[in-house]
Amino acid sequence: MKLEIRQPNGKAERHALVYGVYPLGTEEGNKIVLQDSQVGRRHAILVVGRDGFWVEDLGHQTGTFIDEQRVCGRSAVLPGQQIRIGTHSFIIHTSPAEAPLIPAAQPTSAAAPAAQSAPPKDLPTPDQAAPQAAQKQQIKKQIHEELLERLDIKRLTAAHIQEAELHQRTLQTLEQIVQDIQARLPRWIEPRTLINEIYHEAVGLGPLEDLLADEEITEIMVNRHDQIYVENQGKLLQTDRVFMDDGSVLAIMERIVAPIGRRIDESQPYVDARLKDGSRVNAIIAPLALSGPCLTIRKFSKSPLVIEDLIRFGTIAPQMAEFLQLCVLLRKNIIVAGGTGSGKTTFLNVLSSFLPQTDRIITIEDSAELRLSQAHVVRLESRPPNIEGRGAVTIRDLMRNALRMRPDRLVIGECRGGETLDMLQAMNTGHDGSMTTVHANSPRDVISRLETMTLMSGMELPARAIREQIGSAIHLIIQTARLSDGTRKVTNITEISGLEGERITMQDIFVFTQTGLDQQGRVQGQMSATGSVPTFVEEFKIRGLALDMNIFNQRLWKP
Repeated sequence: MKLEIRQPNGKAERHALVYGVYPLGTEEGNKIVLQDSQVGRRHAILVVGRDGFWVEDLGHQTGTFIDEQRVCGRSAVLPGQQIRIGTHSFIIHTSPAEAPLIPAAQPTSAAAPAAQSAPPKDLPTPDQAAPQAAQKQQIKKQIHEELLERLDIKRLTAAHIQEAELHQRTLQTLEQIVQDIQARLPRWIEPRTLINEIYHEAVGLGPLEDLLADEEITEIMVNRHDQIYVENQGKLLQTDRVFMDDGSVLAIMERIVAPIGRRIDESQPYVDARLKDGSRVNAIIAPLALSGPCLTIRKFSKSPLVIEDLIRFGTIAPQMAEFLQLCVLLRKNIIVAGGTGSGKTTFLNVLSSFLPQTDRIITIEDSAELRLSQAHVVRLESRPPNIEGRGAVTIRDLMRNALRMRPDRLVIGECRGGETLDMLQAMNTGHDGSMTTVHANSPRDVISRLETMTLMSGMELPARAIREQIGSAIHLIIQTARLSDGTRKVTNITEISGLEGERITMQDIFVFTQTGLDQQGRVQGQMSATGSVPTFVEEFKIRGLALDMNIFNQRLWKP
């Protein structure tokens, strides 16, 4: 399809058309911009649909004409008929053989004979064979642009208008826009669905809304605006969801990070944040993300998981769970280790549920994710530097401050740097019963990681001094893993038993042994005791905690 634009001087140009809505007028926001004294700011609307073409006059005094017959309201137009607006004329041609090429948009001027008419702005290049999905995206984009013209959402947000009022205004405006053009929408587009999709993209998280509501989805990965993956039951799947463009993804990123006092721009092109429900968010943009804005959301269940859930999922055996609960009550210092996506934070949250209601608990995180059920909890969150590079508050700063807050227990979301030294010192100076997570692939790797991170503090400590700190501070390591079938398991519960020479000694108390895969590719294996008994087993009796010693008997575990 082609749109022929005839200027007052008789010069004519043809530009490619696709299905959509094209406002005409003198304003820059129109799809077809005309600099003509006889044309209004928003003069008329041309609708190009699969089932026909229409022109709607918007009430300007000079009018809109089809073959010199004045249009009253909305009127159908046939290919070849002349549409006249001011001193400009338009004719639609439907020859499929013409290439759909669009030159750069230039506004026209009725007063300047040499000026050229502007083709429809931002028209996509596909011809009438374009799929319905592409046509729907074009319509959504045009309605969204009209919404932004009528309702400045960014300005209203900056003015701290009540969220409910902002959402109500947006929805009402969208409903009015869609009502105005409903008769011109393709028959296969359901207006209410269209309104909901644009509404969520304008004030919510757009096509991610229903993915967030799906409890079986644990992770959402936006690689670019038109490529969205999810993790469902441990498997990665590509969805059919798309954003309108990169700008929509950027707008949603800003909507996520702004409420927690963070920013994302060229000077700070990546950021960690969280949603209102605690879900963890990482965003990264150009120039670092080459394919477009990239967004990763690690979801958390609406209600925090409890140990019974992990037992039901097969993540941990009941005997192991009982042992860990007693270790928490015994104030043992515990590290949850594992690779990315192995369930460390989820397990730490479950482990924290064993903490007594009477304890004062302080949590320290980069991005607040832990959801503790106890009443006496103080949550601290680090802060990145501002745009001037000042004002940063690190995990290490919060660790030092937390020690002055009379904590009974410290729960650190993750140790990844110099704060490890402060954590070890706290555990060695009366703050027993603390917990944290570490990225490591085995219990032995945890020791190496702790040594390396302690050196990142800038303190030039001898290797033996660091190992002595680790050996006396850490009591248990819980190793988690994400297996090949997507399931997550506790693969080791390991005790650090001390230091012999230059080597930290440890013993596995419980292990998971993989035996193979079934026909569906599911991991087969068994959790069992190793036969080793913790060196601190007598402390259970001293504290009056009942522990069934049979859980350490390897022969009593059923295969």
